[in-house]
Amino acid sequence: MEKLHFNYKATQPIDHPVHVGVVASGDLEVLLRPTDKDGAELAIVTGSDGFKETWEHVLDRFFDRYPIKANFEINDFGATPGVVNLRLTQAMEALKDEQ
Repeated sequence: MEKLHFNYKATQPIDHPVHVGVVASGDLEVLLRPTDKDGAELAIVTGSDGFKETWEHVLDRFFDRYPIKANFEINDFGATPGVVNLRLTQAMEALKDEQ
């Protein structure tokens, strides 16, 4: 198990929490919470060690598209980069649907 932490510059605050996905084989859950901090903070717990660079590439692309200012908690159980991107995009859809 590996714990990763990332920070990103972000400008678009959220006003309510969001939860998508589940912690299950090949899947992950994403939790977003509003923050007063300047930027996004991500705490990732993953069962797959040694993929920090891969996470960084996926997150770089995500934050280029969605500069969301929030606290992110991601609990991963072996999700592929495509599933990570899908869950993050679903979180953006959930934010939009609830506004």
